[in-house]
Amino acid sequence: MKNKILFVLCLLSGLMFINAGLNKFFNYIPVPDDLPEEAMNMFMAMTEITWLMPLLATFEIVGGILFIIPRLRALGALILTPIMFGILAHHFTLGFGLAIPLVMAAILIGAIIDNIEKYLTLIK
Repeated sequence: MKNKILFVLCLLSGLMFINAGLNKFFNYIPVPDDLPEEAMNMFMAMTEITWLMPLLATFEIVGGILFIIPRLRALGALILTPIMFGILAHHFTLGFGLAIPLVMAAILIGAIIDNIEKYLTLIK
């Protein structure tokens, strides 16, 4: 039962990362009109660096796909961890919409804890 719940949570979280990555390539989710000016300035600064958004999108898509596959979940979690830290830092500094990033971070941490033996072999 635990494995099924973890799979569903990782599937949903992985699909959210894949969706976010694809949106960076195809811009199909409209930007809200009430977005704070600080958030808009940060987004514009990131888009001025032409290689940053495609790189971030690629890592989100690849990490999301790997995170969904149980055998490769540990690798996907390694790829998604720095992205998740950036998402959390962004949301904490701007102070909006903390619920979904915190839930996704908890799922990521849970997957890391579930695969801790795979990471320990890297350290030894």
